[in-house]
Amino acid sequence: MPRILLVDDERPNRRVLREIFEFEKFEVEEAEDGEIGLTKILSTDYDVILLDIKMPKKDGMEVLDGMRAAGKDTPVVVLSGHGNIETAIEAVKKGAYDYVPKPPDLNRILITVRNAMEKSSLVTETKTLRKKISSSKTREMVGSSLPMLKIKEMIDKVGPTEARVLITGDNGSGKELVARWLHEKSNRANGPLIEVNCAAIPSELIESELFGHEKGAFTSAVKTRLGKFEQAEGGTLFLDEIGDMSLNAQAKVLRALQENTITKVGGEKDIKVNVRVLAATNKDLHKEIEAGRFRMDLYHRLSVIEIKVPSLNQRKEDIPLLAKYFLTDICNEYAMPEKEFDEDALELLKNRNWTGNIRELRNIVERLIIMSGKSITVDDVKDYVSSFSLSTVGVDFDKFNGLNQFSDYMKRMFIENFLEKESWNVTKTAERLLISKVELNELMTNYGLIKR
Repeated sequence: MPRILLVDDERPNRRVLREIFEFEKFEVEEAEDGEIGLTKILSTDYDVILLDIKMPKKDGMEVLDGMRAAGKDTPVVVLSGHGNIETAIEAVKKGAYDYVPKPPDLNRILITVRNAMEKSSLVTETKTLRKKISSSKTREMVGSSLPMLKIKEMIDKVGPTEARVLITGDNGSGKELVARWLHEKSNRANGPLIEVNCAAIPSELIESELFGHEKGAFTSAVKTRLGKFEQAEGGTLFLDEIGDMSLNAQAKVLRALQENTITKVGGEKDIKVNVRVLAATNKDLHKEIEAGRFRMDLYHRLSVIEIKVPSLNQRKEDIPLLAKYFLTDICNEYAMPEKEFDEDALELLKNRNWTGNIRELRNIVERLIIMSGKSITVDDVKDYVSSFSLSTVGVDFDKFNGLNQFSDYMKRMFIENFLEKESWNVTKTAERLLISKVELNELMTNYGLIKR
């Protein structure tokens, strides 16, 4: 779990940032002034530091000077009020990764922090990628159903080629795993695998993410930055959720595929790239083309080979194998004795309607491991897998203490259903539920809905 330190003398700011980053699965520590912050920085390793400029005892500049003097090169993102922008820019010159104006925009600060963790260098990016590749090698493509055997056969045939591949399928069906195995089977396996979720990046930032930018290209572009195409040099670039990319960005990706050339945002020089591109989407791109939201020429460039990943409902015979695989994997992750499934419990899981596919199955297996005894029984599945209580075995109304408790139960199921459908994308789920992101985050906290 990545660790972040919030150094800010304003408690409300720290509270808001803590909630944001804990929701994103960060381990968060706080310091209420610069002196305490510097002490923590010198004694503890963090993945990234959020540092306010104006603070008592030691201001942000003094903290930055102190940590650099001690040889600490942890990425620092400076938080700056409108009156301190010049100071924030000076902090960047002294080695801070970037600055974010207060009050921070949620999308921007998340993207900035993630980029800071990569340290904006190919060396660090390569280390991160090697870790990803190493973990992907240990993760199997579990399943012996006919659809899965066909997928594995296609990967064996297509992987060693340079053909571009479009991977289609529902959310949570395993498109990312197919992409990783195509990379593993390729002649580029020793090169980087760069993954980009096009749906998670705001449209105004996607071009900078993909192609990089020159210093001064826009307000916060305080240094030249490599884009994902350059970072994937000699390896594979995986464009996930390509159907959510803006038309303007699509045009530039098309040029990159046609000419193997990119241009940074704010730049004029053409840069040659040697990258194999894989793409994935849960959308029907033919309908998107008809609606004018996706370019037909880009579709044909991307879909030299198309691999359709089946939903879990289309390969239910694989559910017992997958459940047992996840059980072993999660028990090892938690360093706990391995449990086992009763056969009847597996049969009940097999007969469930899996709207969230593989991701939902792993989520549920993890829940069952935490809540069950030495073995996972039918009763455990009925008690802890919410949708069974309604759609499969009927509701046990006696277990609810009044109407409010039953209402909370139904709301939790309703929210979790749409979170699964939208791959736990809070923005899209909030839009589906017709509520704000803030309200959805509050409900998720209240109901203990955490992405597994």
